[in-house]
Amino acid sequence: MRSVLFAPGNQPDVISKLPRTDPVAAVIDLEDSTPASHKVESRKIAFEATKVITKSCPLLIRINGIDTEWFEGDVSEVLSPSLLGVLIPKLASSKDVERAVTALDGAGLTDLSIMAGVETVQGVINAVEVTQHPRIKWCYFGAEDYVADLGGVRRSDNHEVLVARSQVAQAARLSGISALDMVVTDFRDSERFKREAGEARSLGYSGKLCIHPDQVGLANEAFRPSDNEIEWANRVVSAYSIALSEGKAAIQVDGEMIDEPVFRRAKALLE
Repeated sequence: MRSVLFAPGNQPDVISKLPRTDPVAAVIDLEDSTPASHKVESRKIAFEATKVITKSCPLLIRINGIDTEWFEGDVSEVLSPSLLGVLIPKLASSKDVERAVTALDGAGLTDLSIMAGVETVQGVINAVEVTQHPRIKWCYFGAEDYVADLGGVRRSDNHEVLVARSQVAQAARLSGISALDMVVTDFRDSERFKREAGEARSLGYSGKLCIHPDQVGLANEAFRPSDNEIEWANRVVSAYSIALSEGKAAIQVDGEMIDEPVFRRAKALLE
């Protein structure tokens, strides 16, 4: 899930172009990018588009939150088993997740996986309990909603979300799922996107949410190990394996001290 590309649910022309840049997965968004006055009509657009897009690209739909007036209609009228999953925003507790799962099961969608939106203060605090439910297969951190809920100020250096961003990645790791990083709202700023993607990968994220096709290639590249990283990992794994057979647990490779944690990191990168 290196790249997940969004399109507004009320714009069929944009939706039809989702597969063109080869994102790992695409999302039809019925929540933030669809105005309230278009919520209902966008359901039919999304349902019809699903029949076409799922033939060429893994597809998810982001429905409206469990406490909104549109949630039940989104579940019953839009979702189908052909989807890769459903994004449910602003999940803040295990009770929220259970409510969502109950609604999906009631609609006959017992096997549909959930990507949890962790994007409120309570959601971040409860990130572990939100992500541990077996129906949650992925999660994402939503910085814009989080900062709005916090009453903070959004910064270009992301210092205000570092703790929350880290907590979501840690929760995903403990739950054994993938975490996707926040959007870059200025889709023209490719340098910021690349910088944020590098930060996210360092924090343990496996991919990034994309709101413009130009961001897809940047995300795919940023979350793929480079040739230099792979060469380093191969050297470390080879040298350390030999060292272990000789009864050594700390060696140097290219002037770097290598012990068991570094060896595990190298193996994980190759895997």
